[in-house]
Amino acid sequence: MPIKIQNDLPARSILEQERIFIMDENRAQSQDIRPLQILILNLMPIKEDTEVQLLRALSNTPLQVDITLMRMSSHNSKNTSSAHLNKFYVTFGEICENHYDGMIITGAPVEMVPYEEMDYWPELVQIMEWSKSHVTSTVHICWGSQAGLYYHYGINKELLPRKISGVYKHHLVTREMPLTRGFDDFFKVPHSRNTTVPLEEIQNHPDLVLLAKSYEAGAYLIQNRSGSQIFVTGHPEYDRYTLDKEYRRDMAAGLDPMVPENYYPDDDPTQKPKLTWRLHANTLYTNWLNYYVYQVTPYDWTVPDAAKRRAEQEKAQIC
Repeated sequence: MPIKIQNDLPARSILEQERIFIMDENRAQSQDIRPLQILILNLMPIKEDTEVQLLRALSNTPLQVDITLMRMSSHNSKNTSSAHLNKFYVTFGEICENHYDGMIITGAPVEMVPYEEMDYWPELVQIMEWSKSHVTSTVHICWGSQAGLYYHYGINKELLPRKISGVYKHHLVTREMPLTRGFDDFFKVPHSRNTTVPLEEIQNHPDLVLLAKSYEAGAYLIQNRSGSQIFVTGHPEYDRYTLDKEYRRDMAAGLDPMVPENYYPDDDPTQKPKLTWRLHANTLYTNWLNYYVYQVTPYDWTVPDAAKRRAEQEKAQIC
């Protein structure tokens, strides 16, 4: 997939080294095509790393994707320079009148804080409510999935006895939804979190479908029946070394973390981590873009009956 990004976004050079098809603004303007408009609300502290990870994950279909990066205006980022944020990111106030084909809300290292005590929770609530009428399908990742389930469905997070950190085997619960097409019976996904969402509450909610879970990590892939809200409790977009960086960061901070499970050969942190989840990540995001965004979104959001047509398309998709 050609990913359209700003010409001088630092992530571009990394992705080009990996031979991922990057299309700059000049080339995109020469093509007579309506690209998918994807909004990424990046809540992670080191935003450049997350940019690379998500752009890589979105790069495996023939669709053209136009990426917009968004930050919270009610929170000051301490780990990403203001120059980078001011140059490459928009705020909600700048785009709130726009419509987007898809949206991604990332995780954030704030899971131990009650939602209502976070400085940007009121703004995030506003964005999640706005997404229901201005975005065709939204993917929520890790803490973002917990926040989304709490806001949209009243399902609160629960503290785990110990942090889940590692790469875990998952299995499908249902193959009925297009999001899981092409999945193997078992697949691996990285997780890194101290909280979880109650499996029973998800299974008993009439508008939610549990698609995949792990015996060790719990509920993993959840969607509402229309596919307009998707919740991914893990981090399929992670790089090979992301868990390694988190482990060494926590070691340096004196937190005495456990070695990430099923990650290093022989559980030895001196060895190169095994990359065992990339195929699943590519399939997941390709399915999302194809079945839940491209096949459903109105061609022109400005047409008065676009919302009605979108609802009809969603209904047809799940029948």
